[in-house]
Amino acid sequence: MHRIKIILTLSILLLSVSGVRAQKGGETMNFTLSTSAFREGETIPAQYTCDSSDFSPPLKWDGIPAGTKSFAIIMDDPDAPVGTFTHWVIYDIPADTNTLPEGLLKDPDLSKGIKQGTTSFRRTGYGGPCPPPGRPHRYFFTIYALDIQTTGLVSKASKQDVENKIKGHIIGKAIVMGKYGR
Repeated sequence: MHRIKIILTLSILLLSVSGVRAQKGGETMNFTLSTSAFREGETIPAQYTCDSSDFSPPLKWDGIPAGTKSFAIIMDDPDAPVGTFTHWVIYDIPADTNTLPEGLLKDPDLSKGIKQGTTSFRRTGYGGPCPPPGRPHRYFFTIYALDIQTTGLVSKASKQDVENKIKGHIIGKAIVMGKYGR
């Protein structure tokens, strides 16, 4: 009996630590982020990088947590020589949205109230992978399901500003990672 309690406790801890599970209608489901451009952990095609068209990849998310009122997405490169480099900050994405198309405009204000923040490139919109020569870098696209309809931020906000505003409002999180090197 004691052994069963320990196994149950460990199982519950593993589920809660994952950060990508959500309750919906009494059942547990996965909150996932994916792209048709590349598979998890594989190479990001050149068209989504500074070496080509620098288009944002198409993104799709499923298993949206109950109570979600909006989303925010941040794309980071933790392998950059200067420390974590932010390639995309997009927020106030309405809850009824579950995809972003390829080649999203780089405008600070998009339709449906969606806003884009300032990246480490010091501009708004998606800025694709552009690493120095050497080993491939990892690029993490992280989506946050939020229990607030809007961050209250104007467009061009920094990653730090967005993170500060969504802190305490995250009800789900999902990540897809791709690699790119030169």
